Order: sequence, then C-alpha cells, then structure tokens
Amino acid sequence: MTTIDERPATTSATPAQHLRSTLRQYASGVTVITATGPAGPAGFTATSFTSVSLDPALVSFYLSATASSAPAVRAAEAFTVHVLRHEQRDLALRFARSGIDRFAGTGWHTGPHGTPLLPGAAARLTARTVQITPVGDHLLVVGEVLTADTDGGAPLVHHDGGWGGFTADPRS
Repeated sequence: MTTIDERPATTSATPAQHLRSTLRQYASGVTVITATGPAGPAGFTATSFTSVSLDPALVSFYLSATASSAPAVRAAEAFTVHVLRHEQRDLALRFARSGIDRFAGTGWHTGPHGTPLLPGAAARLTARTVQITPVGDHLLVVGEVLTADTDGGAPLVHHDGGWGGFTADPRS
C-alpha cells in the first residue's frame, strides 16, 4: 500500500508572503480615494474599498498607516471614492505612484464637501469620516455616505498584479 502525503510542502515564505500571493488571485475593483488634509489634496489607488451597511449607508477602505496620504486621511472630515472605468488605468497607476504630484494634469476640482473630485469615474461617492481604527499595519477608515453618483461604464479590475476589464455574462 502506498501512502501519499497531502500536506503542503514546507517553504520559507512568511505568512505575509503567503497572504499576498493568495490574495493576488482575488479580482477586485479599482478606486482612487481622495481627501484634503492640512497640506492640501491627497489621494491614492485602493482595491480595499467595500460597503459596510445600507442603513445607515456606510463604506470603508484600508490604507497603510505609513502611506504618504495617511496624515491627510486622518485629518480630513470627508473622503471621496472614485470607482474607475476600464480606460482609467493610467489614473490608477498615477495615484499608486509615490513621490509625484498625483493631481497634476487630472482636471480635478474641489467638491461641495471639500474633497478633490476627479473627472470621468464610473461612480463616485463622498463620505463623512466616522471611524478610523488601526488594524495591524493599516488604518480601517469608515465613512457615512453623503453623496453618490453614477455614470456607468466598464470597470477597471485588478487581478494577479495586472489591470483589466470585466464584461458581464449576458445570461446574468
């Protein structure tokens, strides 16, 4: 009788490396989140955005506690989430890059709640910050939705380190 060992092979990868490689298989929508802090407008690309509650209308995202945008997010009364369209890959890359003026050439303007608004998003919502909680090496930010609008369009999706689109199955 032959015995097969089905236990995973032992590797030297850390739990964080295992988590990262596993989550690369999870496709997610791409957003740019903007806020205004004491130093002015700030923004970053995020795939960690999600709804929390319908009543009250709450949304959340995670941000590295050491990110360059973290001080602005901590100080801001509100933030805006821009759900990007498939053709906004360059905007996602711009707001994912550090050490540059992420807003240069974007055509942004200040919205009624003091947050930077970027043009052309598939959907956009602005929320009042109601909770910021340190969680591991990140901040969990929860906001109550103040305004929301949708222009539609094919979404930008991030999967396995790449950017792409999504086409709905016509049968759905």
